[in-house]
Amino acid sequence: MALGIKSGDQVEVISGGYKGAVGRVLTTFPKKGQAIVEGINLCKRHTKAKSQRQPGGRIEKERPIALCKLMVLDAKTGRGTRFENAIVGGRKVRKSKATGNEI
Repeated sequence: MALGIKSGDQVEVISGGYKGAVGRVLTTFPKKGQAIVEGINLCKRHTKAKSQRQPGGRIEKERPIALCKLMVLDAKTGRGTRFENAIVGGRKVRKSKATGNEI
């Protein structure tokens, strides 16, 4: 599967319980077709206290979400957009299909 979404991209969730939410991609898993997005798909993890410095309790952490549910944000419009790979000035860039701007 060709990855179009990279770490550090701003993305919008287009389906599911977090539909419409926006976040930054922290990590991608190309073989699984998933990504971890900041503030999206949160779950509570119960941890046992290891020492006084690391107390136990419930920790909220992000879980992976399928790439097919994410769209890259266009900086100009602030909405999710499809994109294409193009060569501009001898370098490969991603361009928005809607506005033609670099992502």
